[in-house]
Amino acid sequence: MNFVVPNFAPAYAELFVAAMGVVILLVAVFLKQSARPFAYLASLATLLGAAFITWYTMDGQVSYTFGNMYIDDLMGDVLKLMVYFAMAVTLLYSRGYLTDRKMDRPEYFVLATFATLGMMVMISANHLLTVYVGLEMLSLSLYALVAFDRDSARSTEAAMKYFVLGALASGLLLYGMSMVYGATGSLELSGIAQAIYHQAGNRTVLLFGLVFLMAGIAFKLGVVPFHMWVPDVYHGAPTAVTLLISTAPKLAAFAMTMRLLVNGLFELADQWQAMLMFLAIGSIVLGNIAAVAQSNIKRMLAYSGISHMGFMLLGLLSGVVDGDSRLALNAYGSAMFYAVVYVLMSLAAFGMVILLSRAGFEAENIDDFKGLNKRSPWFAAMMMFVMFSMAGVPFFVGFFAKLAVLQAAVAAGYVWLAVLAVMMSLIGAFYYLRVVKVMYFDDPLDASPISASADLKLVLSANGLAIAVFGLMPSQLIESCVAALAGSF
Repeated sequence: MNFVVPNFAPAYAELFVAAMGVVILLVAVFLKQSARPFAYLASLATLLGAAFITWYTMDGQVSYTFGNMYIDDLMGDVLKLMVYFAMAVTLLYSRGYLTDRKMDRPEYFVLATFATLGMMVMISANHLLTVYVGLEMLSLSLYALVAFDRDSARSTEAAMKYFVLGALASGLLLYGMSMVYGATGSLELSGIAQAIYHQAGNRTVLLFGLVFLMAGIAFKLGVVPFHMWVPDVYHGAPTAVTLLISTAPKLAAFAMTMRLLVNGLFELADQWQAMLMFLAIGSIVLGNIAAVAQSNIKRMLAYSGISHMGFMLLGLLSGVVDGDSRLALNAYGSAMFYAVVYVLMSLAAFGMVILLSRAGFEAENIDDFKGLNKRSPWFAAMMMFVMFSMAGVPFFVGFFAKLAVLQAAVAAGYVWLAVLAVMMSLIGAFYYLRVVKVMYFDDPLDASPISASADLKLVLSANGLAIAVFGLMPSQLIESCVAALAGSF
C-alpha cells in the first residue's frame, strides 16, 4: 500500500500552534519559575504567528486535506482570526488577575494554547472524528482550567460539575455520530450529505442520531435544556477562566454547528430546524427570566449568555423555508454576525469584572459596581456601552445583531417567534439597566481609585469603543460574515 503524503498547507496554522504548545510546555518544565513571563509572551506570539499564517494563506478557495478530513475555507479562516483575537485579548486581560492570585503559572498558558488548537480543529473539521478530536482537545483543556485554582473548593466543585456533564454530552455526541455512520456508511460530512441526498441508509436510525448530535451541540452552546453547567461554571471558575470559556469557544461551537448541520445534514433541515426552535425558545425565555433574579454578575452574565445563544439560533433555524434554501446565506450570516458580536461584548463585560477585582477581592456582585462613575467616569461609560449593547439598545452593535437575526426569522415566516424574542429582550433590559443604575446613581462601596496595568486599561477601552463604533458602522462586519459564508458553501 502506497502512503500518500497529505497537503499540509491548509493546516500550517494548526501545526504551528501545536508545535508552540509543546515548546511552551517543555520550557515550563525546565525553567520552572522563570518560565512565567516566557509562557505569557510565547502564547501571545503563537496567536500572532497563527494569525499571520492564516491571513497569508487565505485565498478564498475551498481546499481539503488529510483524506478530506480537514477543510480550509473562508468561513473557517475568518472564525480562526476571531478566535486568535479573542484569545489574545483574554490572555492580556487575565495576566494581572492571575499574577495577583499567584496563578500565573506556565500551565495556564499551555492549556490556553491547546484549547486554541482544539477550537481551530473544530472550525476546520470535515469529518466526524475530526470534530470529536477538536471538541475533546478543547473540553479537556477547559476542565483543567476551571480547576486551576486548586485551593478553591468552589472552583473544584465547578470543574467536577463541568467534567461530569461534559463527559455525558460527549458520550451523547459520540453515540449520535455512530448512529449517523451506521445509517449513511460515512464519517465524512460531504459523504454523509451525499448519502442522505440519495436517500441511502435507514432514515429512522439517522433521525435518532440527529437527536443525539443536537444534544452535544446544545451542550457546547450552553442552551436549554443542556444549560445547567453554565451558571455554576461561570461562577465557580476564576474570572480569568470564565472570560475564556464565555468567548472564543462560542465561535468554535458555532462552526461545529454549521459543519454538522449545514455541511453534513442539510437535507434534514426540516427536522433540525424544529429542534433548534425549541432550543432557542427555551434559552431566550429561561435565560432572560433567570438573569433577573441574580445578584452575582458572573451568574447574571451566564444566564445572559444562554439567552444570547438562543438569539443566535434564531438565525440558524431561519435558513430553509419549505425546502427553499434561498434565505440560507443571509440567515446563517446573521447567526455568524451575532456570534462574533457576542464574543466582543462578553470580552468587555468580563474584562470590566477583572478590572475591578484585585488581590483578595473578587468584583463578582452587582453591588461591587456601585458608584463606578464617581471612581472612574471613563470605565463606567465603557461598562454602560457593554450593557446597552447586550440589551439591544440603538445604536450599539448588539442592537444590529439582534435586528439581523430577527429579520431572518421574520423573512422565514416566524413572526411569532420574533415577537416572543422582542418581548423577552424587554425583560432582559431590566437586569442590564440595573447595572447602569448602580454605577451612576448609587454611592460607591469602595471609593479607592482603580488600579490596573496600562495595557489592560488601553485594550479594555478599545474593546468598549469598538462596541460603539461597530454600532455606527455595522454593515462592514455583517457583509464580512455573509461573504465568508458565501465563499464556503
